[in-house]
Amino acid sequence: MSDTATKTETPGEIVRCDACPVLCRIRLGKSGACDRYANHGGELVRLDPLVVTEKAAAREDALVPFLGAAEEWDGKLVAEPPVFVTGIGSGTTYPDYKPAPFIVAAAWKGVDTVTVVTEGIFSYCGVKVKIDTDRHLGPEQAAIWVDGEPVGHVTTAEYGSQMLSLGGVRHLTGGSKKEGTVTCATLLALCNGEAVDLSIDGGSIVTVQAGKPPIVDGEQEARMRVGCGSATIGIFAPQWQGHADEVIVVDDHITGVLSEHQAGKFLDMRPGGIRVRGRKSTPGRYFQVAEPGSGWGGTDVTDPLTIIEKIDAKTAWPGERLLMVSTTGEDSAYFELDEDLRPVVKPMPDPLQIVVDRIGENCEPALCTVLFMGGAGGSLRAGVTENPVRLTRSVQDMITRVTCGGAPVYVWPGGGITLMVDVTRLPKAAFGYVPTPALVAPIEFTLPRWAYEELGGYMGTIRPLDEVLDQHPDLRRQRGRPDNPWPYEPPSGP
Repeated sequence: MSDTATKTETPGEIVRCDACPVLCRIRLGKSGACDRYANHGGELVRLDPLVVTEKAAAREDALVPFLGAAEEWDGKLVAEPPVFVTGIGSGTTYPDYKPAPFIVAAAWKGVDTVTVVTEGIFSYCGVKVKIDTDRHLGPEQAAIWVDGEPVGHVTTAEYGSQMLSLGGVRHLTGGSKKEGTVTCATLLALCNGEAVDLSIDGGSIVTVQAGKPPIVDGEQEARMRVGCGSATIGIFAPQWQGHADEVIVVDDHITGVLSEHQAGKFLDMRPGGIRVRGRKSTPGRYFQVAEPGSGWGGTDVTDPLTIIEKIDAKTAWPGERLLMVSTTGEDSAYFELDEDLRPVVKPMPDPLQIVVDRIGENCEPALCTVLFMGGAGGSLRAGVTENPVRLTRSVQDMITRVTCGGAPVYVWPGGGITLMVDVTRLPKAAFGYVPTPALVAPIEFTLPRWAYEELGGYMGTIRPLDEVLDQHPDLRRQRGRPDNPWPYEPPSGP
């Protein structure tokens, strides 16, 4: 039962939910607009169960718990794993002045700890999406659309990946009502691991799902490039030596030409005399050899010979062996120059095919990574202490560990508590929404009890962990991911 229940003019028939600014009036047997609270028998109840995570015991502890135990062995053959109360299903601090729904006391390795647990209502939030692909998805700053509404934009590409920024307070609140609703629904789906189709101005339609390969214009991506064209030259140059006289690695960003490249110089390679289009940066490294696209190396090239500007008759020679390849190895072709120095396609020699395949082998699987990003502000911090800046300083001083659904987060330096978390590291369906619109995300602050008292925390509302578990027999237990740090451990320095 929620403490936020308020009976209205018809006792039992209607209850008002004040868990968010919408203030739904919920009739008997119905749920609110967010589908998280309902009127059950005249009382406001939380529909989703409280979620706790269990720490997998080390193998030796699970099998022989009496060996090396700090506490007296209770006779159990298998040690019960420690439990951590997450913010999933916990309820919220709205309207700001209330202590968090759960302030839980527990002991860990002889240290008395306090965990402040809540579901945060995030109007200031979004997701950062990393898409492993060589394909050009759209120009930087291009708008991204869902259901005819702008929900974000393309941001700077990174090494082997395209980056998107979705959501944010201006899309949630600064546009039309429909824009905010669609943006919120998009963020919720992505954070809960669902697939979303994104349409990019001047670019592609991309299906994004956390932990899954991206689908670009209906084709599933398989590989993240091994490197730019120049890096690929540097990695594989010795393996090409003796089997090709020139290698051109086609790339939207930096196309590499082996015999001009410093790697070719170190190998004493004869200049090939084949000049590619674009702007020469340094020897063997060319920018802007073609337009961005879904062809070779993220360019619009489908015929690699179109990037050759000229072949110098004073330097090139008949029979010169030319390999052209993309940065993923998915596209490749082998040529030999005829008597007129024209490239003629030939079957790929086995030694070169081995290296082309090796390029592909060194490409990591293409995935979509979705990072929830939000600013933990007013109601979150006020639910921890009456003096919120002390919580911020405690987080910045690495005294307080911040987690989302028990998962580790990255807290940005500087003012405030701005955090990012990989959504695949949270329990399933960890995120919710309210139709203000805003996203609802679990958040927990764990710190030593003495530190919580120094914060000016709500000491009178602390409840022992056992009491919380006893009062919520319908809670959902979930095994924590073994690669997630256990939240009771104190945070480590940078």
